[in-house]
Amino acid sequence: MTENYYAGVYWPSRKESPEACARRAASLFQGISTLDPTWANWFGTGKSRKQALEKRLPPIASTFEQLFSLRKHQLVSGFSFVAWNGEADGSTTGVTCTCGVASPYLSNVCTVNPPRRGPIAERLIDATVMSRTLQAMALAWEPEWGVATSDLHRDEVLKTATPGTFVGWVMYFSHSWGTVPPLPAPVRIEPVADKGTLIILTPERFTASNPEHVALAAQVQELLDRAGLLRPLQA
Repeated sequence: MTENYYAGVYWPSRKESPEACARRAASLFQGISTLDPTWANWFGTGKSRKQALEKRLPPIASTFEQLFSLRKHQLVSGFSFVAWNGEADGSTTGVTCTCGVASPYLSNVCTVNPPRRGPIAERLIDATVMSRTLQAMALAWEPEWGVATSDLHRDEVLKTATPGTFVGWVMYFSHSWGTVPPLPAPVRIEPVADKGTLIILTPERFTASNPEHVALAAQVQELLDRAGLLRPLQA
């Protein structure tokens, strides 16, 4: 069965101005645009592919300030946008973000969804690219928690999709979330500036079909849970 991968960061209620959200969005695209040539250019959405390709999104704050001034990108509280990298069907990466939300019922979220298969997917779904993607997302949005992983492992092995409660291929924990304990090899732990910590379970692609990967994830899950790091994100 083909496994699909994504990177996502999540943070609770945090009211921010359109200017602040725009700066964060620009930082995100500046950070990931250097990771692969297919992520060098980004576009908004349109009624057709041709129309969407006319909506280039230069990675500067004014781009997103203009975007957030439009009603369709404004929420009751906060802002949202969808972007894509202009590649042909089957090679598209999509980015979806909701930011600046201040609500006891909703959280803020940003996800990067690389293509599912093909040569570009093979290049992007890599431990280095996924960890650097999550790092760029963490630096841009300053979330509480993040993950880059296989949705098959999340859904079929762990039986949960609640942000903050499960282990993935690459994880991010802010310093405010808690302290990461020592973890067994081959797990790597890396700092993300002064913001938080990345955990990379395996240097090769993590898959739910590999019993060794699943066993390692279960071991790490127990250690992180014991340290109090696996808990639902509170809006």
